[in-house]
Amino acid sequence: MEAPVTRTATQREAAATAAIAVDDVHFSYGKRPAVRGISFEVAPGEVLGFLGPNGAGKSTTIKMLIGQYRPERGSIRVLGHDVVRERAVVQSRLGVCFEEKNLYPTMSGVEHLRFFGRLHGLRKVDAEGLLERVGLATRGRDRVGGYSKGMRQRLMMARALVNDPDVLVLDEPSDGLDPVSAQTIRGVIQEQAARGAAVLLTTHDMWEADALADRVAFINDGRIYAIDKPETLKLAHGKRSVRVRMRRGGEVEERVIEWSGASSAAALAEATRDGELLTVHTEEATLEAVFIQMTGRGLA
Repeated sequence: MEAPVTRTATQREAAATAAIAVDDVHFSYGKRPAVRGISFEVAPGEVLGFLGPNGAGKSTTIKMLIGQYRPERGSIRVLGHDVVRERAVVQSRLGVCFEEKNLYPTMSGVEHLRFFGRLHGLRKVDAEGLLERVGLATRGRDRVGGYSKGMRQRLMMARALVNDPDVLVLDEPSDGLDPVSAQTIRGVIQEQAARGAAVLLTTHDMWEADALADRVAFINDGRIYAIDKPETLKLAHGKRSVRVRMRRGGEVEERVIEWSGASSAAALAEATRDGELLTVHTEEATLEAVFIQMTGRGLA
């Protein structure tokens, strides 16, 4: 198990222009530490995946970021504003999608978005347009109480976009959803990052983090163990291999060759000699495998 990361001078300089800048933040529930001196940045247009199991400190970090909790130590700045001293300014430029769906069942989807627009001080909200973006165009007049879990989550995403935010904070946005709903939400995340919004995405889903995040942060037990591009982490800490399936004499044989250089090429040539080649697949370490190696704990 590796030690948590510490900040470099370059990282401290990056914080000055970051959309989200978290510096040495601590928080405890009574005597139980939940966040232990974490630091990270998210640049405009970047998706940072916060990858960790339940109880790792992801949701606590989000609650501090949006002003629900006050850090015991350290600072959090969003778009240059301190989240404690300038909470109202920060919240006006944030879009938040919680894992818990705090929706009003008697309101329709359209009413919901217009109501939250008024809370942001907006006189007009393109509710129909937002619902279309999340695949709910035909259900906008229906009461939310009749929505499925996937529909409610898509409405939560639409609600997060009401104020055209510069920063999106998403807490497990596709957890437990059907493939269509999950793909819709992932598409919206990519669209928002492309227009320049900074996105903090908390998840314990390794595949989602790998597919969406420009960088990932491994968080466990309230500490950050690594922050880097998914591909960089997998190449630096994981093992690559080639899985070969051959048919020889009526029997199917399978062999896994660790890929590390010229000797590996020779081993592959030997493995595919004198038989019928059925399949060859390259395999690389998963983010989950790297996470376990670095923290000693799984993501589930």
